[in-house]
This record gives sequence, C-alpha cells and structure tokens, in this order.
Amino acid sequence: MPPSVPSLPRRVARILRTSLFAQVACALVLGIVVGRLWPDTATTFQPLGDGFVRLIKTVISPLVFCVVVVGIAKAGNLKAFGRIGLKALIWFEVASTAALLIGLIAANVFGPGSGMNVDPSQLNSSAVEDKTGGGSLPSTSEFILEALPQSAIGAFAENALLQVLVLACLVGAALLHLGNTKVPAILPAIEQAQEVIFAIVGFVMKLAPLAVFGAMVHLVGEYGLGVIETYGKLIVLCYAVAALFLALLAVALKVVTGLSLWKFVRYTREELLLALGTASSETVMPRLMQKLRQAGARDDAVGLVLPTGYSFNLDGASIYLSIGTLFIAQAVGVDLSLSQQITVILVLMLTSKGMAGVPGSAFLALSATASSLGVIPAGAVALLLGVDRIMDSMRVATNLLGNCVAVFAVSRWEGALDTERAKKMLDGEIAFVEEDTEKASKEDADKAPKKDTGNTPKAEEPASEAQDPVEAKASTAKEPAGEAS
Repeated sequence: MPPSVPSLPRRVARILRTSLFAQVACALVLGIVVGRLWPDTATTFQPLGDGFVRLIKTVISPLVFCVVVVGIAKAGNLKAFGRIGLKALIWFEVASTAALLIGLIAANVFGPGSGMNVDPSQLNSSAVEDKTGGGSLPSTSEFILEALPQSAIGAFAENALLQVLVLACLVGAALLHLGNTKVPAILPAIEQAQEVIFAIVGFVMKLAPLAVFGAMVHLVGEYGLGVIETYGKLIVLCYAVAALFLALLAVALKVVTGLSLWKFVRYTREELLLALGTASSETVMPRLMQKLRQAGARDDAVGLVLPTGYSFNLDGASIYLSIGTLFIAQAVGVDLSLSQQITVILVLMLTSKGMAGVPGSAFLALSATASSLGVIPAGAVALLLGVDRIMDSMRVATNLLGNCVAVFAVSRWEGALDTERAKKMLDGEIAFVEEDTEKASKEDADKAPKKDTGNTPKAEEPASEAQDPVEAKASTAKEPAGEAS
C-alpha cells in the first residue's frame, strides 16, 4: 500500500512547529492585523519586542570576544588577521560611498520632496531633541578614542562592540605569543564559553515570534498606515534605491566569490525576517555568525568583519541619509548646488561611521549635515520624524546583507573562504545545524553504549578477533593493537 499523505492541517501544524521562518512570518502578519484593529494595544505589546532585543544584546559582546579570540588563536597568524581588518575597512568605505552616491543621484532625478513647499517655522524642532535625547555624534578623534577600551569589564557592560573587538585582538595576540605550552587551558575554556553562548542564543531564539508580534503591533498601532500615503514617494524611492544597491552587491558577490546573493537570502530568510520584524540587526548577529561559519567563511574573518561592519558599513543608513538630506532641502525649497552636494557626501562619510549605538543617530547625522551646509534650517529635519520608523526595515535589511557580502568578499580576498562548501550550503546540499545542537548530538552518539551482540571481545584479545576482518586490517595498518591504548 502507498504511504498515507498527511492532511493539510497536519502539514501546516508541522511546518509551524518546526520552521522558525513560518513562525516569524505568521507573527508578523498577526502583529500587523492586531495593530491595525486595536491600535490602543500598541504600548501593551511593546515589551515583547524590547525584551527580546535586550536578551540578545546580553550575549553579543561575549560571543564576539570568544569568536575573535578563537579565530586568531587557531589561525596562528596575527599578520593575516591584520590584513583581513584592513581589507574589510577598504570594502566598507567603497560600499558606503557607493550607497551615498546612488542615493544622491536618485534624489536628484526623482525629487521626492519637490512641490511640498513646507514652512520650516511651522515644524516642531523640539521633537528632534526628544528623539536624539540631546546627544551628539562623536568627532573623528572621539570615535577613535571610544573604540579603545578604558575598562575590560566596562566594554562588555556597555556592549561597545569596537572596544570588545580591540580587547579580543589583544587577548588573541597574547595567546599566540605565549603559545599553548604556557597557557594550555585558556583556549579550551574560551571555546567552551562560546558553546555555552550559542546554546543560550538557541534558547532565546525560540521567543523570536513573540518579539516580532509585539514589535509589529507597536509599529502599526503607534504610527498607523497613513504615513505611507503622506511620504509615499520618499518611501518608494528609498526602497527602490536599496533594491538597486543590493542588485549591484549581488553582481559584486558573484564576480568576487561566484556565490549567489539570492541563494544567501534564502539561506538566511529566518534571520532577515526576524531583523525586519524587530527593526534591529543586532538580534540576528549570533545566528548569522553561525551560518557564515558553516557556509565556509573562516572563524577569524567572520569574527572580525561582521561585528566591525555593524559600526563601519551602514549601507542602508547611507542611502537613507543621502536621500533624506535632499528630500528636506527640496521640501523647504532649497536648491543645493553641486559643490554643496559634494559637501553632503563628505560630511555623511564621516558622520555615518559614528552612528552605531547612538540614540537617534540618523537625525543627529542629518542635523550635522544641514548645519554644515548653512542653507537648510535645522528644524526641517523634523520632517522625517513621521517616516523614520518605516525606513527601519530598508536600513536593517540593506545593512545586514551588505555586511554578509563583505564577510564573503573579504574572506575570498584573503583566501579564508571554502567556496565549494559555501556553494553546497547555499544550494541546500548541506543543512544548517545549530552548533550547540550538533555538538550535543555528537557527544550523545559517542557516549551511547554499544549494542552487545554476545561476541564482545576482552581487552587483551587480538584485534583480528575483536573486529570484522576488513576493520581489523584497517586498524592494523594504522598501528599495532598493543600500542593503541
């Protein structure tokens, strides 16, 4: 008899039970519906998303530290690690500058703010102060100093990724210098801590659907869908430019590594959907590190390039800032000359590098750009308050994919990428397995008692009687049975 086919409800239930992507997608749709029908519940469900982000942030710094230290120690070459960092910075600068240029060109061609004729004096500039908390972006010297840890514990407590990276590089270099003979227990302890962190990530990720549901209810209930009508042209332009930029990244990835960006999107669809739902790229960093490592990128490349990209490679933010600056100028009737637009690029190239982790950083960067031009009223930045949250999805997705492409490209450039494994992983020939789950299953298999067939040999019996003739021949070829113990 042919095997029975499960009914449709059972298949749907099985998919919802086993697929994180399906769970998050359902939570996303349900959150939009609840936020639309009951907008008053927006603040009620907000803690679900905020709590999930806090839990993930708890493990990001120790995870980055462990991955980088283990990567340096196992690579055994500090110079190679330095080359990876330098090549990553070059890639980041080229990519973010390209994003700025594409955004400016698109804003000039399509004019998203043309015809609005906004009176800046009627705008509530104090709302920008509330959004930014009265903060400011660090200068270049301040940014460099803040990247150096003042306290080892403080770097972890403040989740300062660049400081944690510097600290990890120092520890990794020290382990290489001392060698395994002087500190034999340190590296295994760090590897074990890394496994514990990945296990914690696996536990927290089970809460992802609840986080997405809470975040979407808050977004739709708080801001509504009417903002899409008001800023429709700006929203469509930003998302279209982001799609164009990702298409260019896909071409670059194909040329440099031979890999397909679309297949990578399919490979990381759960992480991308979670990042879009929570409007936070940090929530998926631990899982992305696992997936990139299993896709053939070496530990040291993943550990250095991906976290650094969170601070230096904000491609989505660059697109938003360049288009947003021209949108504001066009809305208030200011025609920027070519030299002023070049100034916009130069200012944003500097300010965008210090945006990560700063509350309201996009508005701080826009305010700094407007002040440097001297022709756009500072209060005009408030025009983007209503649409900023809608842009989060574009910024998060573009930033994430840009950083992942950078990991593959720099790894290939440095010879730290197993291209064949990467292709098999993206094609689905090799399944992704969470690292703590994989290790646990291996350990269980090793500890499992062997089936007693009644012919189990004693320890002193010859190998030829203990094994099948073929196995005995193989073991004898490796080493004598008496020396194996």
